[in-house]
Amino acid sequence: MIRGEDELINGRWASEVIAALPDRLHLAVEEWIRRSPDAEALVDHEVRWTYRELGQAVDAAEQWLREQGLRPGDRLMVVSENGRALVSLLLAASRLDVWVAIINARLAPNEIATIQANCRPRRVLYTIDVSPEAAEHGRRQGAVEAEVPPLGRLMVGPLAEDSEPEPVAASGAEQVAAMIYTSGTTGTPKGVMLTHRGLLYIGLVSGGMRSLQPGRHVYGVLPTSHVFGLSSVCIGSLANGACLHTVPRFDPEALVNALEQEPIAVLQGVPAMYARTLEYLDKRGHVLRPRALDYMSAGGAPLDLDLKSRVERVFGCTLHNGYGLTEASPTISQTRIGEHHQTTTVGKLLPGLEAKLLDFQGNPVPAGEVGELWVRGPNLMKGYYRNPEATAQAISPDGWLNTGDLARFDDAGNLYIVGRSKELIIRSGFNVYPPDVEAVLNSHPDVVLSAVVGRSVPGNEEVVAFVQPVAGSGLTPEALREYAAQHLAGYKRPSHYIFMDSLPATASGKILKSRLAEMAAQLDD
Repeated sequence: MIRGEDELINGRWASEVIAALPDRLHLAVEEWIRRSPDAEALVDHEVRWTYRELGQAVDAAEQWLREQGLRPGDRLMVVSENGRALVSLLLAASRLDVWVAIINARLAPNEIATIQANCRPRRVLYTIDVSPEAAEHGRRQGAVEAEVPPLGRLMVGPLAEDSEPEPVAASGAEQVAAMIYTSGTTGTPKGVMLTHRGLLYIGLVSGGMRSLQPGRHVYGVLPTSHVFGLSSVCIGSLANGACLHTVPRFDPEALVNALEQEPIAVLQGVPAMYARTLEYLDKRGHVLRPRALDYMSAGGAPLDLDLKSRVERVFGCTLHNGYGLTEASPTISQTRIGEHHQTTTVGKLLPGLEAKLLDFQGNPVPAGEVGELWVRGPNLMKGYYRNPEATAQAISPDGWLNTGDLARFDDAGNLYIVGRSKELIIRSGFNVYPPDVEAVLNSHPDVVLSAVVGRSVPGNEEVVAFVQPVAGSGLTPEALREYAAQHLAGYKRPSHYIFMDSLPATASGKILKSRLAEMAAQLDD
């Protein structure tokens, strides 16, 4: 068993921070409203709020939610993209002990309907100032537009009279703050119940270790409807007294402009975001000159060494790596400030966490070998909403979460994620881990992104590669096949290369491998 060691975070020991976690999200932010009322808290396009003004917005949002019939224990579903309205509603709901189910507005209508049927919200709100898609969903559902100063324009769905509130717990470790629905790439989306304690643990411990503190400006482009954006970026910024720049959706030009014109010091993203920014800069021959950037991190998908080195060269600072999943709020491990790894490690465990590696029969694996990763700690979800069977499958009676990821630890306690256990390809008796193949393909100068999946054939599995080439590069499958032959063992080489203008992805940038696997299964032999 591996344990995360205690360490200093912004001048305090992590164990002290964990012991003093507030019981509600809003309490952590209100500390900065009292201590630094005139410090910048939030930037939303032309709107710039101090912490005092953020507090006033939360006051207004709380009163308005009461007028909309929200009660303690109710679920409030917000179809949204990043903006000041969503931040204010999240903190106001915390005051009211209302759960917030944050739904990305770019989901399809049937996906939102499926989530709503599981969530059973008292109200559904749509933040239409930052999302045309939210407005479309609102109109489709008969929602009514409302002006809510200083939040802006919202659309309000009808009150669900038959929606029953959930019990309210005094403890932040038991009370649900938010629900994030899994992407549903492998079936019906599940509502992951995230507690106040779990989210604040990530915000204050992991966020503090990411150098989130007063005076620091954070580029908040990761969707708050995704747990990485919710806890690590949004809550991490505001619970640590930093300034959050809310950005509704990723655009490489907007990112470059912000880095060069605003005092953005902290940038968190997914590898695909960095890859597309490099492509944008290369196309325009633009040399990036960030004004204040000194901390970058990647998560949400494997980060290969070639991309890491290219990003560091262009952005001018270390690209840190981390690992987590929605059910862990999400962070489990991350590399530390001051470290510069020349490997794909996702760093050491966060303080207060435990991990173990088991084989598929539930036995511990020998030191240094690959096993399925199980974790335990204060950041784990309460469970899946209205799905006790799935909860029991994910979390053992003694509180261990099966991540479903294959991993190993080195002698120094650094964690390496090898791949998803469900995505393991067994070809001619050999294990093929997709990230290994993707790392080679992504290292080709004419490849923006790649994704590798398995395809069942009689008596075996094939490796299928989906590739997004650099536009206008002239790259061919034959050329990429020759490149792979020089860098990959025979059993790892893809049998098929499918070129795409862009790979299908979630709003957070995570590649939808289940969709690619379906496409691979339909290939002709």
